[in-house]
Amino acid sequence: MLEGMTLRIGLVTISDRASAGLYEDLSGPAMFETLQVFLKTPFEPVVRVIPDDRPGIEATLKALCDDEGCCLVLTTGGTGPAPRDVTPEATEAVCSKLMPGFGEQMRAVSLRYVPTAILSRQTAGIRGRSLILNLPGKPKSIRECLEAVFPAVPYCIDLIGGPSLETDEAVIRAFRPKA
Repeated sequence: MLEGMTLRIGLVTISDRASAGLYEDLSGPAMFETLQVFLKTPFEPVVRVIPDDRPGIEATLKALCDDEGCCLVLTTGGTGPAPRDVTPEATEAVCSKLMPGFGEQMRAVSLRYVPTAILSRQTAGIRGRSLILNLPGKPKSIRECLEAVFPAVPYCIDLIGGPSLETDEAVIRAFRPKA
């Protein structure tokens, strides 16, 4: 990250109803609040609330990574088996590398709480110098899943040439191999 530039993180809520204003988006704020607790590094959230529409999701992810310079993009919603749940397909379409371990870990943790976690299709991938992570839609699940995978996020962003993210080690400890 260049001196004086602000670290940017994309927060995308994917929901037909929330994007239409039919109900309040609780998931986007849950992602933001969790990051505020986890990160010592100051960041600027770049927030989007969009419908479950694959071309729109793909365009939003590309814009956040390529145009907005987000090193991390978190999505919430659209990861189930319903016909309009297309977030993983959109994520895979815009990424050069998939990172399936993130989704595997999130499902493993979620299974401790609910047997329907096996229906979740969260994934993650790399686009340029950005990591895109698909999270579930429920605020409680967002926190549980981020706690499970976030220790690997800063090092992943290091490896792809992104800025350094420092966590509050009293809350969550990022893993970085010793030099």
